Amino acid sequence: MSSVAVFPEMGPSLGGAVPLSEHEQRLLDQIEQALYAEDPKWANTVRISDPRSHYKRRLVKASIGFALGIVVMMVGVVIAQIPLGVGGFVVMLAACLWGLSSWKRMNGFGDSGASGSGVPTPGKGQRRGNRGSFMERMEERWRRRHDER
Repeated sequence: MSSVAVFPEMGPSLGGAVPLSEHEQRLLDQIEQALYAEDPKWANTVRISDPRSHYKRRLVKASIGFALGIVVMMVGVVIAQIPLGVGGFVVMLAACLWGLSSWKRMNGFGDSGASGSGVPTPGKGQRRGNRGSFMERMEERWRRRHDER
């Protein structure tokens, strides 16, 4: 039986990936089987609900919105209705921004800072200067408190 890593995206602050022992893996498998036996419909829904699939659907919807924006903008240009053309452009812009935000989150470049890809994302703490993330500052305070004793 192979061991599964717990929280592989947590990084060095928690000591990296920690493999499950065989006993823990057996317990996890038993809990999982009990959940599947108790409510198979819910278990199947939970098993297939990957957040990336949600963002992929949003990307498809944003692409459709972008195409509709082009159509509306072209219709506004052809029939010489400037407000309609501007409205089509605004729809295109909104769909593009929505799709871009979904693409970024799907690929792990979201606002949470825990991308898991090893590429640091600029968070609020980094915008104000090179102070680091909130968790890094809290860990530093914790270390200073224990060093003072």
